[in-house]
Amino acid sequence: MKRRDILLALVVVSVWGFNFVVIKIGLQELPPILFAALRFALAAFPAILFLKRPRTSMKLVVLFGLFMFALQFGLLFAGMHLGIPAGLASLVLQVHVFITIALAVAFLGETASPAQIAGATLATAGLGLVAFNLTGSTTLTGLGLVVLAACSWAIANLVTKRIGTVDLLSLVAWGSLVAPLPLLLLSAFVEGLDVYRQVYETVSWRGLFALFYIVYPTTLLGFSVWSGLLARYPAATVAPFTLLVPIVGMLSAALVLGEPLEPWKLGAAALVVSGLCVNLFSWPSSARLRRSGG
Repeated sequence: MKRRDILLALVVVSVWGFNFVVIKIGLQELPPILFAALRFALAAFPAILFLKRPRTSMKLVVLFGLFMFALQFGLLFAGMHLGIPAGLASLVLQVHVFITIALAVAFLGETASPAQIAGATLATAGLGLVAFNLTGSTTLTGLGLVVLAACSWAIANLVTKRIGTVDLLSLVAWGSLVAPLPLLLLSAFVEGLDVYRQVYETVSWRGLFALFYIVYPTTLLGFSVWSGLLARYPAATVAPFTLLVPIVGMLSAALVLGEPLEPWKLGAAALVVSGLCVNLFSWPSSARLRRSGG
């Protein structure tokens, strides 16, 4: 890769890793489900007015939007709101890679290689280490919701595989169009209609900054640059940069939010990232399923 493109890749994964810190800041002022709905409403409009619909069936675009955006981020935001630190959320979400492999084996008839099984074992051990060390700031409910978010991402990966090669930014924009309505309906049911008035009256520049960050740098700019990199280089060349997302997430959460980096967190991170490395570098085709963010 050219130096300029390496720098672009590093900037994107840094933006995606820091995204978890920004989400945590935004959740201090915005209800989680409404927060997610606003993100995708702004990501879809006005982008879809300038981007053609992906060259695939609308059914697949809807399924992609529901699982990749509505369900994944509704669950992720709720999990972070109900008790999982930003740094750990960025780490736990990465187990979607191994859930994807399990689903592909179960439903697509694919075969898991020994390296993939070894990688999944390492990542599961890391997840178990997190579950074993639940503290006041990390609840079983929060952890469970983020794991479910990873499951939703894994299902979206299988949908993405069915979609095939399309413009990534166009898919993100049109998929974002699918997410706001179900999220707004769920927000009205779970969080109540009164939250709309409360948010309007009380949101500060911090909440608005968080919303701006997760819409523009994270979603539109991030995927725009990423799609350009994937167009210029093989996926197996670009995908390894995503291994830095949980590392940036944990370090930035420690620096900005003061989240402690206890030895068990470092151990869990080492296990999960090692599992990702074993899987990614021994089975390059799996890189085509990877999409990182938050």
